[in-house]
Amino acid sequence: MNRLRNYYASAKSELLKVIFPIKEQIRSAYLSVFIVVTVITLFLALIDGIMSLSLSSIIN
Repeated sequence: MNRLRNYYASAKSELLKVIFPIKEQIRSAYLSVFIVVTVITLFLALIDGIMSLSLSSIIN
């Protein structure tokens, strides 16, 4: 039982050291990830379209 109390006390003290992000930080990180994913998606779609058109022109 003593080990369980020590574990709980250690876990609680470690959680008190954690710095949780504020709402603005979460929002800006979300926006950054959304923009990067959108740009990469558009780039890959462009490359896919170019390769598809070039391959279809070679085949036909």
